Amino acid sequence: MRSLLPPGWKRPRGYSNGVSASGRMVFTAGVVGWDETETFVATDLVGQFRQVLVNTLAILAEDGAGPEHIVRMTWYITSRSEYLDGLAGIGEAYRALIGKHFPAMAVVEVVALMEAAAKVEIETIAVVPA
Repeated sequence: MRSLLPPGWKRPRGYSNGVSASGRMVFTAGVVGWDETETFVATDLVGQFRQVLVNTLAILAEDGAGPEHIVRMTWYITSRSEYLDGLAGIGEAYRALIGKHFPAMAVVEVVALMEAAAKVEIETIAVVPA
């Protein structure tokens, strides 16, 4: 994966403006913060976020992909204020599970998610080199 940064642009913190990669593509559905029994492990956004990452990595591992192969993540959150208040915990969970790998990302606030208890849902694209 190559991070794309046009000349003169300030490097973004915690994500890439764009990436290029070639290889086998792996896609996840929207992943929420429940466990394998579809029981939410936390009621707060930070706790659910951590579980979303655990779930995402488990899905990617099924096809030989790891966090270093992630090229894009789209986050859907139900509360901008809870997201901003939880940034320290979100960053801690991200670093613990993904490390210092920063794919292209978007965070979108939505009115609700299809799973009523969900506070965050993330879609991920990974590319495993051929």
